[in-house]
Amino acid sequence: MPDPVALYPGTFDPFTYGHRDILERALRLFDRVEVTVGVNAEKKTLFSTQERIDLIKQCTVDLDGVSVAAHEGLIVDRAEAVGARALVRGLRQVSDFDYEFRMAFANRKLYDDVETVFLMTSEEYALISSSMVRDAHRWDGDVSKFVPPPVVAALAEKKAAAGAS
Repeated sequence: MPDPVALYPGTFDPFTYGHRDILERALRLFDRVEVTVGVNAEKKTLFSTQERIDLIKQCTVDLDGVSVAAHEGLIVDRAEAVGARALVRGLRQVSDFDYEFRMAFANRKLYDDVETVFLMTSEEYALISSSMVRDAHRWDGDVSKFVPPPVVAALAEKKAAAGAS
C-alpha cells in the first residue's frame, strides 16, 4: 500500500506562518503532503505561480515529506491524478468553516475517493491571512511576525522593484 498522501491546496499569496502551522499538523497525519498552489488566471496575485512555489519550497526546506506543485482546475482532478485521498484545509475561525464545509461536500460529489480534513490553526496564527499580510506590507507594516524570512525578503524585493519603476 502506498504512503498516505494529502493535498494542501491554496493560493498561498504569500505563504504565512499560519500555512506552515497547518502543514506541520498535516505531516503528523500523512506521510506526504503536497502543497498545491492554485493557478487562476483571473485572480490577481502579488507573486507569480513560480514565485509562490519557490517561496514555499524555501519556507519548508526543513520539513520531510513535503512537495510543492501548481495546479489549475478542480483540485479533485489533481487529487485523483496523484492518488491523494485527502485534502487538508486550515480553519482559523468559525467563519472559515461555512465556506470549507460547502467545498468539502462539493469535492466529495466530484470525486468520492477524497476526504477533506479540517485542521485548526494554532491560536497565535488565527488572525493571520495572506490578504492581511499584503495589506500590512502595502502600508510598510512589519510583517516579519506573520511570514517566514524568505517571504519577508521577497516582499521587500517587490516593494523595491515597484519603487524603482
